[in-house]
Amino acid sequence: MTSLSIVILAAGKGSRMKSDKAKVLHDISGKPMLYHIIKESQKLSNDITVVVAHQKERVIESMQHYFDNIAFVVQDADNFPGTGGALKNVRVKHEKLLVLNGDMPLITATSLQGFLENDADIIMSIFDLKDPSGYGRVVISDSGVERIVEDKDASEAEKKITHVNAGIYAFKKEILETYVPQIDNNNAQEEYYLTDIIALANRDQRSISPLLIDEEHFMGVNSKADLAQAESIMQQRIKEYWMRQGVIMQLPESIYIEEGVTFEGESLLENGVRLTGNSHIVTSHIKAHSVIEQSSIVNSSVGPLAHVRPQSKLNNTHIGNFVEVKKSTLNGVKAGHLSYLGDTIADEGTNIGAGVITCNYDGKKKYQTVIGKNVFIGSDSQLVAPVEIEDDVLIAAGTTVSCAKVNKGSLAIDRTPMKQVENFFYKFFGTK
Repeated sequence: MTSLSIVILAAGKGSRMKSDKAKVLHDISGKPMLYHIIKESQKLSNDITVVVAHQKERVIESMQHYFDNIAFVVQDADNFPGTGGALKNVRVKHEKLLVLNGDMPLITATSLQGFLENDADIIMSIFDLKDPSGYGRVVISDSGVERIVEDKDASEAEKKITHVNAGIYAFKKEILETYVPQIDNNNAQEEYYLTDIIALANRDQRSISPLLIDEEHFMGVNSKADLAQAESIMQQRIKEYWMRQGVIMQLPESIYIEEGVTFEGESLLENGVRLTGNSHIVTSHIKAHSVIEQSSIVNSSVGPLAHVRPQSKLNNTHIGNFVEVKKSTLNGVKAGHLSYLGDTIADEGTNIGAGVITCNYDGKKKYQTVIGKNVFIGSDSQLVAPVEIEDDVLIAAGTTVSCAKVNKGSLAIDRTPMKQVENFFYKFFGTK
């Protein structure tokens, strides 16, 4: 790990997102976009500071859920608005400082290497755009970067420049300490621009090196359309990574895999699969249009059109179409179709018939169903929890199990004798 400090600017409101949620908390592949930046930053630095202002409590709480070694600085946005104002109270440990933006979730540690390989006083990122409108223009001379002009302050000639500011900078610590106090807010927006450091440093003949970067990694997310585009890129990265690790994906463009999902062995994912949370999939077959949330699937098959809800564990198990499993542990179980298994523990050799329901909720509390080995549960049965079904039990189709325990080796049957009323059809409809 290099002697590098990283500051992430996450104070803005993000008004173009048209949302009550702080921009940096919008999710990309299951995690807030700020999470992705901090995760990659940790590969480069042990001194990471996040500058917050808008919804600061929510931003800090969200990031502390994932990270325990991040510093937070609250920007005085009323008196010192803007990117330059965000650095007024920042103090860093190391002699080199990398400043990132909290709305660039596609940054990777590898894409930041160029900032670490240059010894200039300032390294600033640029890229070329066919349509640079909305971006700060970078004026470059033979000696390096001359100045940056914000889009709102640019002249007509400056607006024709296609070199634009990508918003990422690396400074020597001494540059930050010298020039941040000198920034003023004499501009159209009356904000303190971090970009003004470039002009101040040029005045003193400090070395400023432009670094051409690719637009994909440093794409800013400023709207819901940008959010969707970033999601698509992140999903492509996640799926390509796991396919390289041996996961088979049919029509991968139709599959959604969140950042925390992990795989072992050779699994097969059919089209339309959705995997979320920290789900862990080991050598399993997830069939078309199935959803798995925050669960473990080991040597099992799921679906098609099945739903495994959080805190479920499936081992050597098959659940079929339209089966829903919630907070259950199934070991060596078969549930072929149209069943709900909630708060259930079921052991090997057990077969769950179509339409079986574990009635786990009484309107106030959730209760558990425990099913032993080699249990056969007939179709359209209801198991009213709390209930224990011991090993080697047969439950007849259509039975409502309302007792606390079904003993080993028993047959449980609960049916009302069928009644037939002769000629009722004709009487009811007035025919014949």
